[in-house]
Amino acid sequence: VVAFLDVGQGDAILIRAPQGRTILIDGGPGRNILGQLASALPLFDKKIDLLMETHPDTDHVGGLPDVLGRYAVRGIIKPCIGSDNPYDQALDTLAKVRQVPKICAQAGEIIDLGGGAKMEILYAGFGTVADTNTASIVARLAYGNNSFLFTGDTTIAVEKYLTYTEGNKLQSDVYKVSHHGSKNSNEEKFLQTVKPQISVISVGAKNTYGHPNQEVLDLLAKIKSAILRTDQSGTIVLESDGVTLVEK
Repeated sequence: VVAFLDVGQGDAILIRAPQGRTILIDGGPGRNILGQLASALPLFDKKIDLLMETHPDTDHVGGLPDVLGRYAVRGIIKPCIGSDNPYDQALDTLAKVRQVPKICAQAGEIIDLGGGAKMEILYAGFGTVADTNTASIVARLAYGNNSFLFTGDTTIAVEKYLTYTEGNKLQSDVYKVSHHGSKNSNEEKFLQTVKPQISVISVGAKNTYGHPNQEVLDLLAKIKSAILRTDQSGTIVLESDGVTLVEK
């Protein structure tokens, strides 16, 4: 089960693997992640196996310190970049206090979720970057015949790089539309390579950024991808049995 949680203008994605392991990718801009998790997880389930921070921007990392404060988290994975974002620093401090192991994401790493579900990290930023979006972790989850591509706020430069280095390996049934549908991401050739049946846009209603961009919506329509948006549908839940994919 992959739930694209409605956290307003931000990203938060909860993955529940066949054997019950859970990954939370990003935590949205603030505390409303807690209510969303309470709805998405069984009542007394206060455990998250892995927190993945795609990059240290507030609309992705803002809610993660709250999650770490409330849930028993087994590990954290994030890009190997320096950051002065106070939420990111709070996450690091709390991880130290709670003795939660933290690892730097590396391209080529495979996270085994059990039951045949595996997530591969295709790209992870490194060093000190002026544009944190460029450092976004890009990861692909595969379970049986179904696949999901998670992109954080990755940029056109990285998309071009991945199109060149990964090629058809990028093809996925579900695409988490990069950067909330910004025109600084979602390059046409990249979208044609991913060829998603379903594109999910995590975005806040009437946001000030003009996300999603109309050109991006047109490109997704051009590749005949169904578009689902959290500002229109709320939390979007997709379930796979390894063969078919259904929206719950």
